[in-house]
Amino acid sequence: MHWADFQASRLAKRSADHIIATGITPSGEFHIGHLRESLTGEMLTRAACDAGLSAEMIFIVDSADPLRRVYKFLSEEYSQYIGHPLGSIPAPNPDGSPNHDGESYAAHFLNPFIEALRQIGVKPRIVDNFQSYKEGRFNDAIKIFIEKRHEVREIIERVSGRELTEDWFPFSPVGADGSMDGVCVTGHEWPLIHWRDSNGVAGTHDLSRLGKFYGKLPWRLDWPARWAWNEVSCEPFGKDHGTAGGSYDTGKEIVALLGYDAPVALTYEWIQLKGIGAMSSSAGIAIGPLEALELVPPQILRFLIARNKPNRHIDFDTGDALISLADIYERQFAKVMEEGEFPPEDMKRRKKIAWEVDRAQIRFSQVEPIASLFSAEGVGGDGYGASSVTFRYLTMLAQVRGCDDEVWSSLHKSGHMESVTPSGQQIVRLEKIRSWLASEHFPESFRIVVQKEITPDAQFALSELARDGQVGTYLHNAHSSLSECDWDVTSINNAICEPAKDIEMDLSDAFTAMYWMFLGMNKGPKLASILVMLSRDEVLQLIANAKSNI
Repeated sequence: MHWADFQASRLAKRSADHIIATGITPSGEFHIGHLRESLTGEMLTRAACDAGLSAEMIFIVDSADPLRRVYKFLSEEYSQYIGHPLGSIPAPNPDGSPNHDGESYAAHFLNPFIEALRQIGVKPRIVDNFQSYKEGRFNDAIKIFIEKRHEVREIIERVSGRELTEDWFPFSPVGADGSMDGVCVTGHEWPLIHWRDSNGVAGTHDLSRLGKFYGKLPWRLDWPARWAWNEVSCEPFGKDHGTAGGSYDTGKEIVALLGYDAPVALTYEWIQLKGIGAMSSSAGIAIGPLEALELVPPQILRFLIARNKPNRHIDFDTGDALISLADIYERQFAKVMEEGEFPPEDMKRRKKIAWEVDRAQIRFSQVEPIASLFSAEGVGGDGYGASSVTFRYLTMLAQVRGCDDEVWSSLHKSGHMESVTPSGQQIVRLEKIRSWLASEHFPESFRIVVQKEITPDAQFALSELARDGQVGTYLHNAHSSLSECDWDVTSINNAICEPAKDIEMDLSDAFTAMYWMFLGMNKGPKLASILVMLSRDEVLQLIANAKSNI
């Protein structure tokens, strides 16, 4: 059973109606790692609906959280906003200075992420916590936590193992300047909260007067409070919150004070950049969601999450592994469609489980929810499914042919396309690949430039190889064999290898000579796969030029 379907079966035992929550703090630019929580929640919501449950996904924006420090991308002017809620301070200009005429800091960073979610098929109901506090949504919880503050303190200290300060209070009010930093509570008679800020200014907040932000609950109280008033029944969260004594453990007991049960937990591991480590927006180690969606179709990013259990660490690799992931998706899609909607009656249980998981992974990879891949609403038209040409092959072809029309013509001639008119899926794939090629993320080891003439470096390398007297003979014979062979990968590869074998030339030397001629380097991707993209005349002309230069 797929992990999302398994979690949905757990929810079914609890009730028939569910709110599945995800959330984020808009403190800076989001990266692809943030997609894991959103996609995990969305796939679980789909699975619950597919199982006949009533399920809705909400996305809670922690815009009431304070600015904690001046991040690297901000100017020092932001020091005046430390402790202020992110929903109330100005967004940064490109130079990091505050833009007092634009949107809020929270909206500035949130909106591009919401657009990325939309493109990838995640369309939750947005819950803005800054607005929720102003609307009094947290007031019932605040009142109870103040009344039961000694019980709350005992739970936090016992479960987390840390001692709270003597002046700790279960509500953090804003001071005269709008900051929550350095503000202490001096008294309270509900709904009044008396406070004094770090400048000695004293005041009183009346929480019954709605429409204004007076402060917020500390995180370990804010989380269970939102579970209660949003009626959350399940929430995916990072492994840091799920550690022993972490905020989920304290939240389970604290939410009981509100007369509510803790949601079903679903802990997920991080997504890291391959060879770099954990992504960090503030440290500049990140790939943004919209940036990632420029490199590959959304179905591939969804597949990355769908095929990995939440508790499994993911390395996001923008190099060769990204090509492999796309190829795996397309092969798996083709296999699923070929095998049909129903398993053979004699299929063994173990194989049937794998059969079901393969289908679920493809199902959850689609941008729009579908009941079945084989139904009338299943993948088709411009949907992203299997393809007659692999992502890897198209990536090489896009480098060999700079013009899109030449790409389509080449695919038509090679039999990969029935006509020179591409489908919507093929157009999208090529657009993504061209964006990837132009980005800093494309691996240099996979970058190829087919030479139009013999470069000085290639001429020198060929001259060195020619010292044993075999290269000239080999090129002459290879020219002949390539002029007569069928123009497909297998035949071309044979036409490269056989002339070398005939004169007992080391195959590695033969390929080195060919790589220098065609790519201007001593090695590269499978040579026959590149040459088949060229015309026979182009290949023969370059070999003829090489023969005359040694």
